[in-house]
Amino acid sequence: MTREVDVAVAAWHEDGRWTLAQLPNPHDLAHIIDRLKSQRTNGGAIALIAIDEEFFILVRVLGSHISMFMSDATCAIDYEVAAEFIELADLPFPEEDDEPLPTGHLDILADLGLNHMEISALCDDAELFPDEQLDAIATRLGFGEEFRQIVGL
Repeated sequence: MTREVDVAVAAWHEDGRWTLAQLPNPHDLAHIIDRLKSQRTNGGAIALIAIDEEFFILVRVLGSHISMFMSDATCAIDYEVAAEFIELADLPFPEEDDEPLPTGHLDILADLGLNHMEISALCDDAELFPDEQLDAIATRLGFGEEFRQIVGL
């Protein structure tokens, strides 16, 4: 069985419930951010993006504020979308010998009940693929079943 390794899902909270939609291109962060901005909700909108079997990205738009998180900064060396993330988040570009560590806004989902320690623990779990890490995040936030339906887990 082949895995769909590139995944991009938008989630937004409105009227007490989550709504999800698949995003067309996981590699186009600028377009994903524009799509999130178009969801005018009080809780903002979140993009959950898994690339290859290597890393995941979270993007959250809340009003005019954009928060971003990536599970492994060193992926910017090999993946254009990760390099774009580093540029958009105004972070230093990783070196070849850097440790594969998370980067960006670690508390991106803290107000929704998922703190930086839980996200860091997920990033450290070498047994999970990025889409499975995102599934754990979606489940913790309360929309795991809908997420699994969209991505086919």
